[in-house]
Amino acid sequence: MAGEPQADCLFCKIVSGEVPATVVRESETTVAFRDINPKAPTHVLVIPRAHYPDAASLAAAEPAVAADILREAAAVAAGDQVDATGYRIVFNTGAGAGQTVFHAHAHVLGGRGLEWPPG
Repeated sequence: MAGEPQADCLFCKIVSGEVPATVVRESETTVAFRDINPKAPTHVLVIPRAHYPDAASLAAAEPAVAADILREAAAVAAGDQVDATGYRIVFNTGAGAGQTVFHAHAHVLGGRGLEWPPG
């Protein structure tokens, strides 16, 4: 059921503390942690505590939490001091777009030049 923790979800396990992560921020609705395979000097994932398979399903069910993710992404950028130089927020939705963990999440990337269009 959407919103409920999934036993086989890596990010649900990070939220519960079952799997360790380098957490940089937490709020009532979100957790932000460093990506284990960073693509930029700042590469942090911001996830909702509740399980939704992708950004679209999260936004449809809980738009306020989707907004919380964007707010926390900005706070992560400020904390890593990439807010002044620029950063990217990326939501991959679906395997064809590169989503590998099917728990909604935003990538916050910064600290290097970010070409457009991306891959």
